Amino acid sequence: MRHTTLEICAGDIDSVKAAAAGGADRVELCSALGEGGVTPSLGFIAAAKNVRGIRIHVLIRPRGGDFIYTPDEVECMRSDIAMCRSLGVNGVVIGALTSGGDIDMDICKRLVDEAENMSITFHRAFDMAEDPDEALEDIISLGCDRVLTSGMAPTAVEGITLLRHLRERAEGRIRIMAGAGVNPDTAISILNAEAADDLHASARSRIESAVKFRRENVKMGTPDANEFSRLTTSAAIVRELNNIITEYNHLH
Repeated sequence: MRHTTLEICAGDIDSVKAAAAGGADRVELCSALGEGGVTPSLGFIAAAKNVRGIRIHVLIRPRGGDFIYTPDEVECMRSDIAMCRSLGVNGVVIGALTSGGDIDMDICKRLVDEAENMSITFHRAFDMAEDPDEALEDIISLGCDRVLTSGMAPTAVEGITLLRHLRERAEGRIRIMAGAGVNPDTAISILNAEAADDLHASARSRIESAVKFRRENVKMGTPDANEFSRLTTSAAIVRELNNIITEYNHLH
């Protein structure tokens, strides 16, 4: 039985530190989690590299929306990967689709080639592909190390059946990492169903802003945005998830 690992989706430097403190194996650095995540800033990546005891993977996604990219966007992604490589990060997280819902093998191969010897995760663009089996085989042929997926469902728990099928089909050729709605309550169900090799979670809790003066009617984002609180990773939740995984690994 292969060792199950925990990845934390980190949208700020405090989240990276919390993930390390809670015992996570690695973080996926990203910004704009409300849009599903985009590539974080160079400064954020550099700061994360200074956090000891955790592996750093970086999301390579130039914008929100679909996963069909223009030539200019592909060049942006290649440049971001090259910068990550120069900074010595451990891995990158990529993905691209065709308009028909297939893995865009041409674009993805160019991104994989740019990554050279870094670890490569294929992100949840997989969940928007038309045929899960065909998409999985394409991703394996690209040489990716893992695929992040909810089993093409709103949450990983709802996608357990497909997750388990993908893991069985993969036969150890790639790691299946379950993400979307993974928390201490759902992690046990996913692991006990043998539906994933790894778990991916944000493990976030809401913290209030320290700002005293508040102009409540001005919004920096969407009209319903809360400008005076934010979600950030909790070391306690990470530790709880890590304990669940450690116990599972011990028993298996």
